[in-house]
Amino acid sequence: MALGETQQILEAIKRSSRPLICVPRQAGADGYASAIGLARVLEKLDKKADIVAADGTAPKNLHFLPGHEKVSPALENLRRFVIEIDASRTKVDELTYEMKDDKLVIHLSPKKGFWDAKDLNVSSTGYRYDLIVCLGAADLESCAHLYSDHPDFFYRTPIINIDHRAENEHFGQLNVVDLTAVSVSEVVHDLVEAIEPGLLDEEVVTALLTGMISKTKSFKTKNVSPKTLQTASKLVAKGARREAIVHNLYRTRSVPTLRLWGRALARLKVDVASSFVWTLLSQQDFLHAGAEEADLPDVIEELIASTPDAKTVALIYETSAHEIVATVRTEMPPSEIRLAFPGKTIVQAEREVMERQTKKPA
Repeated sequence: MALGETQQILEAIKRSSRPLICVPRQAGADGYASAIGLARVLEKLDKKADIVAADGTAPKNLHFLPGHEKVSPALENLRRFVIEIDASRTKVDELTYEMKDDKLVIHLSPKKGFWDAKDLNVSSTGYRYDLIVCLGAADLESCAHLYSDHPDFFYRTPIINIDHRAENEHFGQLNVVDLTAVSVSEVVHDLVEAIEPGLLDEEVVTALLTGMISKTKSFKTKNVSPKTLQTASKLVAKGARREAIVHNLYRTRSVPTLRLWGRALARLKVDVASSFVWTLLSQQDFLHAGAEEADLPDVIEELIASTPDAKTVALIYETSAHEIVATVRTEMPPSEIRLAFPGKTIVQAEREVMERQTKKPA
């Protein structure tokens, strides 16, 4: 008899000795928070899980969540290179190594006699992780450099694909794509509850509610359903620290972030017909505000909160490398894309983004 989806996932987790949780690019707080919550669940199942995120370490506003420090920006030490020496005829007396012209030179001194080539064997181990859990990735390419730098690892390792969007390509060996959910955190909650409700302790439910609140702008987005509100109620009943979540997500804006937000608001432009709102930020704006590119997600959140009727919000800015980039968020369906404009000025990029967003369909 075939196992149900939930049972299959539980069996895959049980068989795994070292799972990896992968957060794709532009996953936002929902992706990070669901990963932190899921890592805690796997820990309670006696599995040591690592978290890797295409956009880097966890943002500052999630540092109140225990486990945020586990998020790594890159896959490292995926495989080990093994050198074997037959020491049956003579034992090792001394081992030293040195770097010469980017080459590692290893010196072995035998107690007596010598070794020759037939006593040497080199090999590489299997991959460090034997299971990948992708959270909120529409496809493998969404994992950016994590995938492009290690495609063989993704092809050779079983994948559990968890998402809530219709554009998901069901690329995993096991796929949990719930189109009725509004966030990855909600899907993770439903999956864990189906496996074992007792796994939802205070740390887990706080992380998952953080993801849901962030993704729905405190349950203000139009796609919030009664099921979503019911799930949130369950999380609060199980001990999710709502006040701490709201405080860290919305009440901890730094002074540089607020200054940058002020500069963004000063240049705010609106196309009423298409419900499109956009603004510009130059490197001078960053310098005068004392802010960094890491502050931009908070600025975008403030722009969205300040323009509730906007269906699309764009922030066009100049990076520290003097490249022009635009972050564009749409409300329905909820999505975020990053556009680059090599060789363009910020004004040229603005015109291109505006024409794309305000063009009427034929």
